Amino acid sequence: MSVISELEKRVSIRAFKDTPVSQDLLNEIFSNAQLAPSNCNVQPWETYVVSGEKKDALKQALLAELMKGQGPQPDFNWSVKYQGVHRERQFGSANALYSAMGIAREDKGARQRAMAKNWEFFGAPHAAFLSMPETMHRANAVDMGIFLQTFMLLLVERGLASCPQGALAAYPGPVKRIAKVPEGNAILCGLSFGYPDHSAKINEVNMNRESVASISSITTSVA
Repeated sequence: MSVISELEKRVSIRAFKDTPVSQDLLNEIFSNAQLAPSNCNVQPWETYVVSGEKKDALKQALLAELMKGQGPQPDFNWSVKYQGVHRERQFGSANALYSAMGIAREDKGARQRAMAKNWEFFGAPHAAFLSMPETMHRANAVDMGIFLQTFMLLLVERGLASCPQGALAAYPGPVKRIAKVPEGNAILCGLSFGYPDHSAKINEVNMNRESVASISSITTSVA
């Protein structure tokens, strides 16, 4: 495995084939993901995967929450308000995705239907939910991010794909009930994964990355 080649291949997939991943392969990937480092080796991540009928039941429950018209009720505060260049990048991302789907900016109905696909897991056969104890500090989210990136790269190595989704933490109630998340655990994010559908137009979108010079200051000194 070449790390850079896997990084270059990894993109957030938003259309999947319905082919399930074998249990043996899932066990292998999750076992390897356990090699991810964490602060003081606390390994705060606890991952709950739904597939098949359980995934379908959760999809219906999440869509029902969405249809109630209530705002998200996540376990962690994620009311981020991007400003400046970060807001520009956010808008650029949304424009790329909606343009690929042929959805005009003023078509709010189509945009809402496209957004709802988050809670349909983009047709993926599996969805994973990352949780950690409610007593953990937000600094432990760094450990969760390291684990998540490790897991996503391992998926790519085996010909699989994923889409990490903050939206899957919006309605934690049904997730905890159906995925049997222990009491006292909080949902941080979710991840839809499986075999990518390369025929889908949405999967042709590849987000731009900033140049190193614009985001980093790198200096070296020679003794």
